[in-house]
Amino acid sequence: MIAPEPQNTVTQIERILQKYSKMVYRLAYARTKNRADAEDLLQEVFLRCLKSNVQFNSDEHCKAWLIRTTVNCSKNLLTSAWFKRTILLKNPVEDPAESDEGVPGEEKSEVFYAVLDLPEKYRMVVHLYYYEDYSVAEISEILSRKESTVKTQLYRARKLLKQKLKGEYDYV
Repeated sequence: MIAPEPQNTVTQIERILQKYSKMVYRLAYARTKNRADAEDLLQEVFLRCLKSNVQFNSDEHCKAWLIRTTVNCSKNLLTSAWFKRTILLKNPVEDPAESDEGVPGEEKSEVFYAVLDLPEKYRMVVHLYYYEDYSVAEISEILSRKESTVKTQLYRARKLLKQKLKGEYDYV
């Protein structure tokens, strides 16, 4: 007996991986602030995509599913007992030849690191709004939050960024 063909074939998953891997990595990195955890989350998200056999109606549906799955996987990681008991070094020793592949050089500016220093709830909305170009309505749907909550979080995040970057960027 031949097993039925899964809805998401390996080639479809490869296409999705090529198209959205950097976005998923950047979001995971924004959530965890750690390259190794972001890479683990990237693998987990695409494994779930392969196993779930979700039929995507459009590219936007696929992108929203990947973002929601990344948020859920990172939430699971950040609330796990192992993660809570682990202490990360502020300045870990890294090989200078290594770089964050999913985070382009122009994004690794003081603004990028200031965004990473924001509390997690603000980091998420800023990332989705400015880096992924989602509207407030789309962010509220993806994160299952009210639009007014998303607007408030964006306002507060901008205010915090302005304080952090004062003197660096006067136009912020």
